[in-house]
Amino acid sequence: MPAAAPPIGEEIPLEILLAEDNLVNQKVALRFLDRLGYRADAVANGLEAVTTLENRRYDLVLMDVQMPEMDGYEATRQIRSRLPAARQPKIIALTANAMQGDRELAFAAGMDDYISKPVKMHDIAAAIRRHFGKPATTSRDRQTIG
Repeated sequence: MPAAAPPIGEEIPLEILLAEDNLVNQKVALRFLDRLGYRADAVANGLEAVTTLENRRYDLVLMDVQMPEMDGYEATRQIRSRLPAARQPKIIALTANAMQGDRELAFAAGMDDYISKPVKMHDIAAAIRRHFGKPATTSRDRQTIG
């Protein structure tokens, strides 16, 4: 029997921050990340996300868009304006409002990607691969001259 593939977290190590106000959704997302090989930190609103990012570097933020104190769109705008370019994380919107226009709102706020709820583990893994994975090589790239 072939060995199971290592978790994506071993292939693509990342520091991840989850901004999610719903405790059940937070636990589910953290469990998915754990199964993917990541230990993530979690905050309960956009204001905490901004403060946390000012004090610690993260590669990826999974950002709920509807939260108390400061929503995910405003938190993303704050992060984009406050952090220097070298410390900018990838920000992926998490939203239950998978309606026409939500994707555009996420991108307009400065988010890099969009996952609709309920979030599935494979959606998180696919987004990580899209933003942090190595580009696929074509057969032409693999040819050698010799």
